[in-house]
Parts: sequence; structure tokens; C-alpha cells
Amino acid sequence: MTVGIVGLGLIGGSLTKAYKKAGWRVLVYNRTESVADFAILSGDADAKLTKESIKECELIHLSLYPEASIKWLRDNAGNVKKSCVVIDDCGTKRVICDALFPLAKEHGFTFVGGHPMAGTHFSGYKYSRATMFSGAPMVIVPPVFDDIALLDRIKGLLLPMDLGKIAVTTAQNHDRMIAYTSQLAHIVSNAYIKSPSSLEHSGYSAGSFRDLTRVAWLNEGMWTELFLENRDNLTNELSFLIERLCEYKKALEESDGETLKELLRQGRIAKERSEEKKA
Repeated sequence: MTVGIVGLGLIGGSLTKAYKKAGWRVLVYNRTESVADFAILSGDADAKLTKESIKECELIHLSLYPEASIKWLRDNAGNVKKSCVVIDDCGTKRVICDALFPLAKEHGFTFVGGHPMAGTHFSGYKYSRATMFSGAPMVIVPPVFDDIALLDRIKGLLLPMDLGKIAVTTAQNHDRMIAYTSQLAHIVSNAYIKSPSSLEHSGYSAGSFRDLTRVAWLNEGMWTELFLENRDNLTNELSFLIERLCEYKKALEESDGETLKELLRQGRIAKERSEEKKA
């Protein structure tokens, strides 16, 4: 089996190593060719993905930013064979699915939206690893939802990633949920660390500080594009959070212990319900 990996950052690099470890023939493309050269020289990949070798792929992973992934497939759609499945690994789904579902239909191959829920606060090929996706969930957005054979084929093509749960949903629902579970957390973390107190935290911080600030260390170029593509859902989540924070602030300003206690109780119960739902 031959897979093409487009983009050799943290996700694309980890995919390259995972598929190679699983025994696939791995062809790679990266805008900075020296990274692709390194992947080949190190034995992580077999050769470069070219316009000619695209035709050899049973599977192509698009691991660039959304707009760059769209451009790459538009430029190369004519070279993708009809039996190939193309899966993107981007953090938002509406923009890329709206652009690439019709493109795939026009050229006769299959495009599937995808989002592996794994990563680190580091970026780049040197931080990639074959086990990045082991046990991690992945969201997929298929072009149709009643094609069981296609869903089984997609799951088979993803086996080298050693994923945990695979969730099937729509692009709209993915973006609505990811605004809450991922994007909002990155903004809160990024804003929180800007306090002048953060420069004096040594000796005063432990797990809570580490947990809350971990994703403040981000790739601002990538996250800017993802935030703007999902700005409607993300601004809704921000508005809700700001309203809740104002409730806590008001209770503190007014020394209203009863209200503050109730707000804290509600948050604890919400967390308990969330954990029960997950189980």
C-alpha cells in the first residue's frame, strides 16, 4: 500500500513515521524540500510525492493548514486516481469540506474530512513520532453517512495510526464542538499567561498553573487561520465564558459569599456531569 503525506509538520511527520512503521510505502511532500529530504534519508519515508507518483497512492493525507491543503489538492486533483481516498488532518472542517467534497466528486476520487485529536505544544518534524496517535480519538466527516463499506474502508486506511475512538459527524457539528473543546481553551490559556504575575510564578505554581498554561505555547500562524475560519462558533463560546466570569467577578466585588458558593457548586456539578457523559 502506498500513502502520500502532504506537509511534514508535527502531524504530517508523525503520520509519515506511523505509516512507515506499519509497512506502507510512504511518499512525502513538503514546501521546504530539505525536510522531505531528511525524512527520506532518515528512513522515515521512501521517496518524494510528485505529480507523477500521486497516481500510485491508495491514500493521501493532507497535513497542511486548511487553505494550503485546499490549494494543493486543487492543483493536483487531476493526478489523483479514482480509487484513492484523500483525508485532511486540519483543525476545522466546514471550509475544507465545502471546497473539497465537490472537487473530489468532479474528479472521481473520495475526499474525507478528518481531525486526529492528538498533538503537543511543539511544532515541526523534529517533534513528530510514530506513536503520536496511539489511542487518540479521531473525527471523520465522510461525504455520505449511509455508506457502511466506505466507513469500513476509511477505518482500515487509518489502522497504522493506532487510533482509539473514531467519531463520525458533520463538518458543522465538528466545528461547533471544537470551538469549545480546543479553540476556546487555547485562547483562555493564551490570555491568562499575559498577566504580569506570570513573570513571578516560580515557587508559587504547581499543577493548576501548568495545566492552564500548557497550550498558551502555540503556533500563532496556524491558530489564527483556524480561529478565523470558525469565528462564529468561537465568538459564541467566548461570549458565554465572559458572561460566566462576570458572575464570579460580581460576587467577589460584592463580597457575596452565598452567590459565589452557588456558582462554584454549579461548576463542580457541571464537571461531574461531563465526566459521567464521557464514561
